[in-house]
Amino acid sequence: MKLGRLNHIGVATPSIADSIIFYRDVMGATTIHDPFDLPDQGVKVCFVDTPGAEGAMNGTQIELIEPLPGNASIAAFLEKNPAGGQHHVCYEVPDIHAAKAEFEAMGKRVLGEPRIGAHGTLIFFVHPKDMQGVLTEIMEVSAQDGH
Repeated sequence: MKLGRLNHIGVATPSIADSIIFYRDVMGATTIHDPFDLPDQGVKVCFVDTPGAEGAMNGTQIELIEPLPGNASIAAFLEKNPAGGQHHVCYEVPDIHAAKAEFEAMGKRVLGEPRIGAHGTLIFFVHPKDMQGVLTEIMEVSAQDGH
């Protein structure tokens, strides 16, 4: 298993609207994508490009994550961290199924089967207890996607 490019850092927030204002006015973000719902995952997400990401598709993004009604995991995170905070990091791999098999062969706890994530590609998560305390998302990205 080789460490792939850091695609994004997931940040849980009680309000994407408030977080957009913060990233625009405090952090100087100039490219903030429209928020959208991911009902299958019970969240609303919004991607904020960092300077290397703007128009290049190769910079790291911030993924703002707000729970939709009924989402227990993000809501529980926000109960412990009312202001929000870093939720996960996401690394790219060229083959999601090979990556899953490798993590499982190493005894890492993969949380569920690969599924479509916010970027429209296959993802899975690895339990933070097996990743030095960091919830880790693994995302499939092909070479032709420009990543």
